[in-house]
Amino acid sequence: MALTRETPLTDLPGVGPARAKKLEKLGLKKLGDLLYHLPQRYEDRRECFNLRDAPEDRPCCVAAMVASAPTVSRIRKGLELVKAKAVDSFGVLHLTFFNQTYLRTALRPGETYVFFGTAERQGRARSMTNPVFEKEGAGRVTGLIMPVYPLTAGISNNLVAGLARRAVDDCLDSLPEFLPEQVRLDHALCQIQYARKNIHFPPSWEELAIARRRLVFEELFTLTCGLSLLKERRERGAGRVLKADPAEFAALLPFAPTGAQRRAMEDMAADFASGRVMNRLVQGDVGSGKTAVAAFGAWAAAQNGCQCALMAPTELLAEQHAKTLDALLSPAGVRVALLTGAVKGRPRKALLNALAEGEIDLIVGTHALFSEGVAYKDLGLVVADEQHRFGVAQRAALAEKGSGTAPHVLVMSATPIPRTLALIIYGDLDVSVIDELPPGRTPVQTFAVGEDKRARMYGFVRKQVGEGRQVYIVCPAVEETEDLPAWNDLYAPPMDMKAVTTYAKDLREKVFPDLTVGLVHGKMKPKDKEAAMADFVSGKTQVLVSTTVIEVGVDVPNASLMVIENAERFGLSQLHQLRGRVGRGSHQSYCVLVSASKSDTARERLKALCATNDGFQIAEEDLRLRGPGDFFGKRQHGLPQLKVADFASDMELLKEAKGAADGLIASDPDLSWPEHKPLRAQIQRLFEENAELFN
Repeated sequence: MALTRETPLTDLPGVGPARAKKLEKLGLKKLGDLLYHLPQRYEDRRECFNLRDAPEDRPCCVAAMVASAPTVSRIRKGLELVKAKAVDSFGVLHLTFFNQTYLRTALRPGETYVFFGTAERQGRARSMTNPVFEKEGAGRVTGLIMPVYPLTAGISNNLVAGLARRAVDDCLDSLPEFLPEQVRLDHALCQIQYARKNIHFPPSWEELAIARRRLVFEELFTLTCGLSLLKERRERGAGRVLKADPAEFAALLPFAPTGAQRRAMEDMAADFASGRVMNRLVQGDVGSGKTAVAAFGAWAAAQNGCQCALMAPTELLAEQHAKTLDALLSPAGVRVALLTGAVKGRPRKALLNALAEGEIDLIVGTHALFSEGVAYKDLGLVVADEQHRFGVAQRAALAEKGSGTAPHVLVMSATPIPRTLALIIYGDLDVSVIDELPPGRTPVQTFAVGEDKRARMYGFVRKQVGEGRQVYIVCPAVEETEDLPAWNDLYAPPMDMKAVTTYAKDLREKVFPDLTVGLVHGKMKPKDKEAAMADFVSGKTQVLVSTTVIEVGVDVPNASLMVIENAERFGLSQLHQLRGRVGRGSHQSYCVLVSASKSDTARERLKALCATNDGFQIAEEDLRLRGPGDFFGKRQHGLPQLKVADFASDMELLKEAKGAADGLIASDPDLSWPEHKPLRAQIQRLFEENAELFN
């Protein structure tokens, strides 16, 4: 039977309905899917050792002859051991397998096998537990660079590798080349068949590097082309013209805007006057004054007779924005209202009527703003606060509430992102950066301390509360057992972690029995979480123990101290975000990073944070030290997940791919030339999660 990329996996031997269901969890239904299911790492199994020379500190291949028939012993219910002995000219290898009774007949005495595992010393002999093995000379799982794939329960790496081998052998020839020939030649990239074959089964590390370079370039190039198409299409859409003078607005403010705020307002004014729809990101550090820039947009919309909707990630933050914006804008005659899930019954009905009748100029709220039943008389501007909490699709849903003409879109983010990364994450937006703080802001003093300074740190907490201030104490996990991302294991053993629920109880009962200690974490019911935060905002709670849910949080000018436990477990940019929760009032504020880690990398990272308050500098350093985990994490940014590229190590290739994409789109803005059709189809596939963006 001829196999194609469309062949269902159930047509292959060894893949029955139950196994097919498990493979489907990995996104594998057809044989062609295997070509895109990439290894997460590789094991070099090319060198075969004898038992005397086999290394002890890493897995390796050893060729040995099975000396006697394997024995099976039942230790207890659910645990059976298969034991066997193999030998070569230099020694004995004791083999142990758990719950693999079939091996009793699979390993035949007198036959030589290649075993792959860690050959630990056991007296004068060696031992291996659960090694991978095959007959000498088979070359399917030994004698090669072995791909190690992402797996799911009940699916072995050998099965996936076997299926990938079938896909490579039978389906490669039909893979279409979608990179334009000239782009491929200009950037010295291999052909698609070579890349897909060698990303799975590279004969050498050099060939793997050539394959990977092609696939990284292809991925970044397609993504950048897609975002450019998106941007082109949006810019072509007619946008309403709004007349707005930043100087006139500045005269209404109770303070003088900074130069950076003025520049952002001028960028917006130019967008409003251009006749195109604005899609702009205002990126500024915590406390840089983005709200005033959003206020300018809302004022401009009201001046031109249309409405503005500002969407915040939490109800508490929406309430705070509504209060601040009402104070800034109501003197200029702008009518501000708040719509959250908490507004119910008659008041909600009245509010929705007023909104539909055009009696509200600026509506502030959560995602409730784009729910069914919310109608606007004339929505002219949408403002989304904290972009990474609102994906492209959500921005689009709110934008569709506009009547006829698409509303302008302004996105605000306090997550400082290195410029190169912003080009990709926000490739469909124009970017304004607010890179200076308002005058009178005292920088937060930051200190890194070890476990030995804990008593002094608690004394400092008490001192701040004694002076009438409030304190945040942030922990990395909710429960003792909660897992953290694997990269954290480099920095501290999990048993040191301060689990927030237990820790809050200890602080309440043993350390600060005379203070009011609150608790807030992401697993609480939204109502309880909001209540705990409200108690802290009102000053009722003196010390708030929290997880990172406060990272994008409310303004508490009276909070002057941020203590971060197990600080080595957070990314630098996240630590910087947390630090930004204090220093919002007139008092000198402090951030104390507590860490028991002895790791040099961890110390270097924390030192970098103590040395500067510049979020962009910190973001660059974070990217250098540990890649872009912090900027993406599990946050929804509405972009396709990258499979091959890694922003930390592929930065140069990113610039190269972006340059090539910009050049191509400049010459063929719609990718309508016949030779660009395959590329356009590939972009469509890449954005299938957000297909509506390309329709």
